[in-house]
Amino acid sequence: MLNIILFGPPGAGKGTQSEKLIAKYNLVHLSTGEIFRNNIKAATELGILAKSFMDKGQLVTDDVTIKMLESEVNKSPNAKGFIFDGFPRTIPQANALDTFLTKRGQSLSALLSLEVNEAELRIRLAERAKSSGRPDDANPEVIQKRIDVYNNETLPLIKHFDAQGKYIAINGIGEINEISNILCSKIDELIVCG
Repeated sequence: MLNIILFGPPGAGKGTQSEKLIAKYNLVHLSTGEIFRNNIKAATELGILAKSFMDKGQLVTDDVTIKMLESEVNKSPNAKGFIFDGFPRTIPQANALDTFLTKRGQSLSALLSLEVNEAELRIRLAERAKSSGRPDDANPEVIQKRIDVYNNETLPLIKHFDAQGKYIAINGIGEINEISNILCSKIDELIVCG
């Protein structure tokens, strides 16, 4: 089974690239952002709680995030694999994912990290706010807070997964199709070697 974390800061292109990878490899896309937004829209208890954190540019707590994610994984028992987009974001979440996959007799194949500088991220997020109507991307202070939270709380995951031999850096600046081709070549290597 192919289980991939598509990693990177807010605005790195994880959602865009996930769509292409899902189509090519027939994987189930698990975007914590989408899961949160769907729960918020449905006004579930977990969704309301998640919104209170997101509105401040903070990470949703690990226990809320993990409960939502496990529920989504369990909805696809016959999946060929999963793309985790926006999860894990902390070391405890990474440990919870390892534990969860182990219980299912699976493991993580790789963390593919889309690497994009902060100036480019700010431009992308401002554009996304215009095109998608996502108000969380329109406020420069919230954008900076999200980037700071990523740098301080999420970026340390690279060391965690590098120590496991699962970290693969991908230049996230360039044409969308170029980046997709690089991602696919790395995944194809995993499939052949796995």
